[in-house]
Amino acid sequence: MSVQSKKSFAAIDYQRCDPKTCAPDTGLCPAVSACTHKVIKQLDGVFESPMIFQDMCMGCWDCIAACPLNAIVVKHVGT
Repeated sequence: MSVQSKKSFAAIDYQRCDPKTCAPDTGLCPAVSACTHKVIKQLDGVFESPMIFQDMCMGCWDCIAACPLNAIVVKHVGT
């Protein structure tokens, strides 16, 4: 029996991501609060780009819908 690895997860395009632009008043990334699975976090604080714990991503894509800068995309790996 073999374990199959995850094939799709959310990933951040850090060239587009800028909480200073999408949330200038609070610096809180809207995708962080949209993630009901709590796998995307602003670890370095407000006004900093978030990171996604990709190995825990459930593939609900709520973060993608919540990102006003279209900086979160679906990443596919493997064949």
